[in-house]
Amino acid sequence: MATKITISPILSSENVCKEIHDSWGSLNHLVPSLASLSGLQRKQIREEYMTMYGEDLLLHLRNTHRNQTEVSAEICAAAALSMLILNPNERDAIVSREALEQSDINYKALIEIFVGRKSSHVALIQQAYQTRFRRLLDQDIITIEPPNPYKKILMALAASHKAHHADVSQHIAKCDARRLYQTGEGRSGAVDESVVLEILSKRSISQLKQTFSCYKLIYGHNYTKSFKTDNHGEFGEALKTVVKCIYNPPKYYAKVINIVCKFKGQNYR
Repeated sequence: MATKITISPILSSENVCKEIHDSWGSLNHLVPSLASLSGLQRKQIREEYMTMYGEDLLLHLRNTHRNQTEVSAEICAAAALSMLILNPNERDAIVSREALEQSDINYKALIEIFVGRKSSHVALIQQAYQTRFRRLLDQDIITIEPPNPYKKILMALAASHKAHHADVSQHIAKCDARRLYQTGEGRSGAVDESVVLEILSKRSISQLKQTFSCYKLIYGHNYTKSFKTDNHGEFGEALKTVVKCIYNPPKYYAKVINIVCKFKGQNYR
C-alpha cells in the first residue's frame, strides 16, 4: 500500500522523486503535494526524476491517463499531475491545442485563456504553442470551420492582446458602455456584432472589465441581463460567456468547477 506523501520544503528533489516513484498506483495522494510546490521546484523534480530513473516524469504521467479508456480518480490524478509538471505557458499551449482538436471545439477553454492571461503571458503561450506543435495559435483559430460567433470573439480578443494599452480609463469605459447599450438593448433587434467586436479587439481585459462595471452603474443591471429576455442568437450566447468571465472571474469559475464536479461524480457512479 502506497504511503501518502507530504513534501516538505527541506526535502531534496532526490527524496521527492523517490517518494513519487514508489507511489505509482496511488497518484491521487500526489496532487496536493505537488500542487503546493512552486513551478521552479516542480521543474527541478522533473529533471531529477529523469536523472534518477531515465524516464520523463511528464510523459509517464500523460501515458498513464491516455492509455486508459475508463474515467477514474486515478486517471484524473495522473492528468492533473501531468499538467502541474508543465510550466504555465506550456500548459496553456497544450490546453489550447487539445481544445482545438476536439470534434466539438472547446471554445470556453480558449476564451478562458485569452481572457484570464496578461498580454505578455499570451505572447509566451503562443510561442510555446509554436515550439511544441510547429503551428501558429492565431492561425489555427482563424482557420476554424465553419465560422461561428466564438471564432469571431476569439479573433477579437487575440487582436486586443497585440495592441498596446494605456492605463484603464474611466472616460473610455463610460463611452464604451453607452455604445454597448445603444447598439444592444437600447434598440430593437439583435446586438450589433460589429460594435462589440470592435470594442473587444481594441481594449485590454482590465479596460473591458471597467466598461462592464460602468454599464451596471449607469443602467442598473449587468450587460448580460438583456440576453436573458431578448433573442440575441448564438453570438449573444457566446458573448455572455465572455462577459461573465471578464466581469466576475471568481463567480464564473465557481460555476465551471461545480459543473465539472457534477460531471465527474456521475462518471464515478
